[in-house]
Amino acid sequence: MRRREGAKEESAVKKIEAIIKPFKLDEAKDALAEIGITGITVSEVRGVGRQKGHSEFYRGAEYAVDLLPKIKLETVVVDELAEKAITALQQAAHTNKIGDGKIFVSEISDAIRIRTGERSDYALR
Repeated sequence: MRRREGAKEESAVKKIEAIIKPFKLDEAKDALAEIGITGITVSEVRGVGRQKGHSEFYRGAEYAVDLLPKIKLETVVVDELAEKAITALQQAAHTNKIGDGKIFVSEISDAIRIRTGERSDYALR
């Protein structure tokens, strides 16, 4: 039976956000697909961390590029897939260089499929 709005059954769902180098996106998507995760959201973002940006020259003038282009990949998975997803993302995005990125994991209190009203892990299927 599918859990509908108002049902009391609890299920653990996690949101995984990864900030990675843009050229690692295809590898990250493929790694997630290999473990059965196909629902992802991808955003082009800019940010700075320990990498601190770099300087570039344009028409003879030097300027600082302190917000570097990155990719933010987000997915919401059932608790049982979370560690597999984290490992897959970490291995796919790894270059062993500064600026490889970060992975953030958070608890999701609920997920609702708009079309059917299914909730929690049922909304992720």
